[in-house]
Amino acid sequence: MSTHSPQNESTVLAKTPEPPYYAVIFTSKRTDVDNGYGAMADRMVELASQQPGFLGVESARGSDGVGITVSYWASLEAIRDWKANPLHLGAQAKGRADWYSNYGVRISKVERDYFF
Repeated sequence: MSTHSPQNESTVLAKTPEPPYYAVIFTSKRTDVDNGYGAMADRMVELASQQPGFLGVESARGSDGVGITVSYWASLEAIRDWKANPLHLGAQAKGRADWYSNYGVRISKVERDYFF
């Protein structure tokens, strides 16, 4: 049985549908360079939310610069389309050049979920 994210607008949890769906887990370590990072991160969430198949996003960053962003998608095709988006490709290049000392991407299929 799956119980889904609360509908309370103050929640930081993405409102995902019944599984299955996919999660892209982006783990990163920031550099000290800011150079528009916050504005670009906000723009990428806005842009992703307009992509077909986008279901939601959750993100956190520690004071040590380590962050995890999980975006949720309806299909692997939707993930591929997002990865190939020209504006997202530009942000990826800027991230490798300036904003991240390292990062990893993991793609997982969510088969079950539950929430409190």
